[in-house]
Amino acid sequence: MAAAKVGGILANDTFPVDFLSENLQIQVNVMDAALEHGVERLLFMGSSCIYPKFAPQPITEDSLMTGHLETTNDAYAIAKIAGIKQVQSVRKQHHKNWISVMPTNLYGPGDNYSEQGSHVLPALIRRFETARLEGASKVTNWGTGSPMREFLYVDDLAEASLFLMENYDGDQQINVGVGEDLTIKELAELGGLRGRLRGGD
Repeated sequence: MAAAKVGGILANDTFPVDFLSENLQIQVNVMDAALEHGVERLLFMGSSCIYPKFAPQPITEDSLMTGHLETTNDAYAIAKIAGIKQVQSVRKQHHKNWISVMPTNLYGPGDNYSEQGSHVLPALIRRFETARLEGASKVTNWGTGSPMREFLYVDDLAEASLFLMENYDGDQQINVGVGEDLTIKELAELGGLRGRLRGGD
């Protein structure tokens, strides 16, 4: 179950009611219908934003609910935490083998490159490509560049999800990632180097 209203920091911070309400409705409606129709196996897909803002890195599953969430996307995170709790509750009350998976930051075909709704990687790609096309000498990015992020290709998440559906049956949510992260500054510097090289072509 990957259906969700998603967006980057700006969208989450600007429309918290939309992200909380729509995601709760999606989750409850789908899971209630699945339970009513006797679905034995369901994978609920959440987000790494469920973890506290200052969770130790790398983030482990037991960091859930141990600190304050990032305020820019706490409404979305709370909806996803509610989804995990619903899966756990179905397991406890109805004994269904449902699981929750929390992917790291995803990228790949069909990504959102909009200025208002994109996540960090497509946002940076759009900024650097726009700068290259316009012949700009610099790109301005948000924040300090110090937050750490991990990135996973969507096909790898699909493969991991199928593996977990076939091999995992636990109450706790499972993080899915590559196990390596980098700062936003490091990511931007990679993009900046590529932009300079491509600009000279």
